[in-house]
This record gives sequence, C-alpha cells and structure tokens, in this order.
Amino acid sequence: MIRLKNVFAAIILGAVSGMTAIAPTASAAEVNLYSYRQPFLMNPLLDAFTQQTGIKVNMVYLKKGMLERLKAEGANSPADLVLTADIGGLHNLVEAGLLQSSESNTLKHNVPGQFRHPDGLWYGLTTRARIIYAHKKRVKPGEVTTYEDLAKPHMKGRICIRSGKHVYNVSLLAWMIAAKGEAAAEAWAKGLKANLARKPQGNDRAQVKAVYTGECDVSLGNTYYMGKMMTNEKSPEQKDWAAAVNVIFPNQGDRGTHVNISGAGITKSAKNKANAVKLIEFLSNDAAQKIYAEDNFEYPVKAGVKVHPIVAGWGKFKAEETLLSNIAEHRTQATRIMDKVRFDN
Repeated sequence: MIRLKNVFAAIILGAVSGMTAIAPTASAAEVNLYSYRQPFLMNPLLDAFTQQTGIKVNMVYLKKGMLERLKAEGANSPADLVLTADIGGLHNLVEAGLLQSSESNTLKHNVPGQFRHPDGLWYGLTTRARIIYAHKKRVKPGEVTTYEDLAKPHMKGRICIRSGKHVYNVSLLAWMIAAKGEAAAEAWAKGLKANLARKPQGNDRAQVKAVYTGECDVSLGNTYYMGKMMTNEKSPEQKDWAAAVNVIFPNQGDRGTHVNISGAGITKSAKNKANAVKLIEFLSNDAAQKIYAEDNFEYPVKAGVKVHPIVAGWGKFKAEETLLSNIAEHRTQATRIMDKVRFDN
C-alpha cells in the first residue's frame, strides 16, 4: 500500500530492483514506512491509524533487501520506520547503525522488557512460538517434548525442517547458544542434522505437508502457520495437513518455548520521528494488537489482548524469558555453526 501526496512522487524503478521509491521529506501529517510485513496484514492497521490520527502512511513493501537498501540510501533515505518479521532483521539494522533510539511511556507500558531493545532501538509488536509439529499417530505421547529430543537417536530419519540458514532457525539456534553455550548448541545442530529424513527445504508449511504424506514424523514451525493451514479456504488440502499433527510447545518442564517477534524500529535518517513513534504506539495498543491476533494468528505482545480462538485452543504455554536482544547477539555464531555442521547439505 503506497499513498503518495504533495511532494511525494512515485518512481517506478527498473528491473534491477523492481521496487517503488519515495522521496524524502518531513511532514506534520505523514510517515514513511519500509515493511517486510505483507500489505494484506498492514493495510487495515495503517488505515485505522490514519483515521484515528490524520497521519498518512506511505508504505513500501519489501520482500527482501531492506538492510542493503537503507545502507545505499544512507542519510537520504525517506524511510522513517521499518517493520520486520523476525528479531534477526532488527538486529542486523542495529549492528549497521541504521536505527535510532526512541522513548515512550506508552511503549514501555505496552511492550514487555523482554521484547524491546534496552536502548529503545526497536520494539516487538507480536510474538510467535517456534513449536514442534508431531504426527498424531506415528509419534507417541511424551516421545518428543523438548528441542533436545529432536537430536536424540530415537528420532533418526524422522524429522523435516526448512533451511538451517533461515532466520527462524538461526534465531532458534542463537537461543540455544544463549541458554546452553556454543559447544552444546553445535552438538545439538549436529544431532538434529543426523536425524533429518531429507535435505532441508521448503517453508514451515511444507514441513507439515511432509509429515502428512509420511515423509517424516516431526517438524519445526511457527505457531501462526498452524492457524493459517487450519483456515485455508484457497488451498483446503492444508486443512488436512494441519489435522494430521499435534502442536507441541517444547521445554515446558524447564526453560520454556522459544519465541520470536515481529517488530519496529525508527531509522537513523527519519524526518518524521514523532509520527513514527505515534505509529509504533498505535501498533502496540489494544485495537491493533487485536487485528494482529485475529488476522494472522499471532500472540499479542501487549498483555490482556485476547488471542484468536484457534490459538487459544492450543492452550497456554511457558515462554523462555531470555531478552531477545541477548539472543540476537548470538546469531552470527549460530550461522557459523550451521555452516560448520553443513546443515543444509
């Protein structure tokens, strides 16, 4: 969704980038957003924000390349605010010096300390758990209850997973490093690789399909994919995939399940910082959090907002409490481990 007004001009770039650019400006009634979050989810939220505040949102949806684009644009970047679907994207922007700090009593109230940068460089807006999908008949109760179980001998040839270099799995391994140390995390990655039924491939839903078809018994995936499969009218076969598996929240007997976030940060180049803060505040408030929960089966970051009934049906779970900013610091180590154990080969 891109709304352009006054001095904003739409410039359609060539085949090299295939993206839309917006010219930098400062306006009392506008804010410029680069988003990895898809328009179908963001449009109703941004429309509601504009209706409530009178501030127009000029959004550019990026499938990839946000870091590179912001680096190339430098101080001339029109972006005031970024939205990402993983802690990794926010961490990379912090490491590159592309985000600036912001303070807000509203954000401190709405976003728990675990899910925001200690210096206010980014704020989580939704959470999702990295869970185990286990076949209802071929996996016995109690056979897999922890992430560590996935690396044990009894799981040999029974696991499907997407690329170990994908941000979701890198974040999971980074969390393992934070919890147990680099040596233990590497041993776990080796054990998990040894138990794979096939070479890592596809997305999280493709793993559940593989469990359904009998290619494997267990997979890893984010919680919201289960909701999407259970309600998919365009591809109703996905309902059968979802019906074949149980949702398991790992490590409920000890440190809890790994959770990740979608989140927002204000760019160093922001010309409309005050409006950007207002937008993050809006996205962390009850109304927007409810839309996230209802439309995308995510867990609201703000306490007291109800989850979707489907999500509620999976039951409450204990989430690991390590600061996400601390976990993100181990992402480089995690990527190095994935390379070392040749996880995707």
